[in-house]
Amino acid sequence: MQDLFASPLFQIVALGVAGIIVWHLQGRGRPNARLVVQIAFFLAMTALLFGNGISPYKFEPMGDGGGMLIAAKLLWWVHLAWAVIGFVRIYIVLDGRPREARLLQDLIIAMVYLGVTLSVLSMFGFAIGTLLATSGVIAIILGLALQSTLNDVFSGLALTLGRPYGIGDWIILSDGTEGRVVESNWRSTYMLTASNNIVVLPNSYLAKIGLTNTSRPDETRQVALSLRVKPTRTPNFVAEAMRQAMVGANNIVHEPAPVVALKGVDAFAIEIELQFRVRHPAATTIARNELIDLVYRQCKATGIDLAPPVAASIVLVEKHDPGHASPETLQELLQSNPIFADVEQDELPTLEASARLRHYRAGDILLDGLDSLPSLMVVRSGTAAAVCDGGEVVRFAPGAIFGRIDGVLPQATRYEALTALEAYEIAGQTLASLLGGYPQIQDKLSLQLSSLASDLSATGGHPAHGRHVSDILRTVHGLLGR
Repeated sequence: MQDLFASPLFQIVALGVAGIIVWHLQGRGRPNARLVVQIAFFLAMTALLFGNGISPYKFEPMGDGGGMLIAAKLLWWVHLAWAVIGFVRIYIVLDGRPREARLLQDLIIAMVYLGVTLSVLSMFGFAIGTLLATSGVIAIILGLALQSTLNDVFSGLALTLGRPYGIGDWIILSDGTEGRVVESNWRSTYMLTASNNIVVLPNSYLAKIGLTNTSRPDETRQVALSLRVKPTRTPNFVAEAMRQAMVGANNIVHEPAPVVALKGVDAFAIEIELQFRVRHPAATTIARNELIDLVYRQCKATGIDLAPPVAASIVLVEKHDPGHASPETLQELLQSNPIFADVEQDELPTLEASARLRHYRAGDILLDGLDSLPSLMVVRSGTAAAVCDGGEVVRFAPGAIFGRIDGVLPQATRYEALTALEAYEIAGQTLASLLGGYPQIQDKLSLQLSSLASDLSATGGHPAHGRHVSDILRTVHGLLGR
């Protein structure tokens, strides 16, 4: 028994078995420790093999102790394969490779196992050359039978190396299909479309078709909105009006700034294209809807008339006096707002008569957190922004309603004009006296103002003077006389 323990073959086998046990005890969550164990046991086994003149890659006739010799060589090859595979996996993870690199990793691991298998067969005296020739014929037969599948596999490998997209990227194919890449394997790629459907695309198809990756260098996306207006104003005036309309949008990117492109002009219309960027492809519809509403309001506020489409069979040429613009009155602004839809028509002129129309230049402060008098403001034209602790929270376009409620907004909050701006100011007492008979309107207005106050407080990183939303609602109700 003592001779058995002193045998180098027994020691190599014992090291190999111990290495396998320790490797499993490390667990999958410790890949670095596993790699260290693999390398340590492999080096110890290598030292014992070559120190005793045993070559693990040469064929040796079976003799006494032949079973122990075979076991020692097999364990050495297994540890070699695991050490190489562990190094490959650690390298790909630590080097920041994308998730798709798993395909390349699997290919390398398969090559390692194939090489180890051939080496073990040569150790038993198999003619590797003859075996490779035979396997080559088999590979040709399988290649012809699996031509489509192999095309997808090698296309997947090419896409992995080229990296035209990654997991999470939003791509648009030349056939119109678009969506976010959620999975990629050897044979196919899975896309999640905007309609919440999974589209499975063979890798060979993706390798041939053209695609646009909208997630690189970032997820912002260029969108264009075309419109036609009657040439009753100069093109420069129209372009500036449209630019001011886009300044008030909350769902587009303002850096870089949106662009107004004049595409053409004739006797019937000025053709304009609004070019802007959205934060991600899914926000395109929301941003477009918002801009259409803002453009409509801006046209009405500045006296710009929309022109009929080019395809219209009859074009009506109307006389228009460009010197008489018809910006919206407070009554029209309130009527277009769902909050005031239930107010009696004969009471709106009274409310408008009590309001004051104020004019501001770009950069002027409309209200700030130090104001003590409660008031309500309705934007007539231009754009304002709510700024809290130096950060912009929300923008207000024509028709927007905001106000200063005593004790609700953070001290650091201010309302600032981003463009030349006109706004109606309504005192809190006047509003309360006129709307005393409309509790449903007071509730809607209270919810809107308190929601804005909560957003501003959250942005400032603290609640509004320690109040909750219910406290804010009570304060707003107090402003409205409830």
